[in-house]
Amino acid sequence: MQASRARLFKEYKEVLREKSADPDIQLVCDDSNIFKWTALIKGPSETPYEGGVFQLAFAIPEQYPLLPPQVRFLTKIFHPNVHFKTGEICLDILKNAWTLQSVCRAIIALMAHPEPDSPLNCDSGNLLRSGDIRGYQSMARMYTRLAAIPKKG
Repeated sequence: MQASRARLFKEYKEVLREKSADPDIQLVCDDSNIFKWTALIKGPSETPYEGGVFQLAFAIPEQYPLLPPQVRFLTKIFHPNVHFKTGEICLDILKNAWTLQSVCRAIIALMAHPEPDSPLNCDSGNLLRSGDIRGYQSMARMYTRLAAIPKKG
């Protein structure tokens, strides 16, 4: 557990140092628990998620980095590789090499390039597999507008 704390503190310092390096990702560590993080990621441009800001929750095991972080969307998203109700994400990177920053980058890449052949959201996957790109993009855009576009106040 001491090694995982050291690794997370190192990542925390890097996040603080590189805050402006990646404007699409904002990682925040829970003040009282280094094993709980949240992230805000911007929807990739030229996708139905463009303009959206999506919140992720990280639960990091005590064996980190030997075991991957568990990450899920807190913001509702219509995507074949994200479970609509739980926010669970099907992502290969979560099975091998990672840092919290690289996981966020991989999720942004997955948003831009969905993999409909192994869907957690069957409705979304079926639209893409049947070639209904327009239907998929329309639903994804609608949920982005409803759940991920910051309200002007």
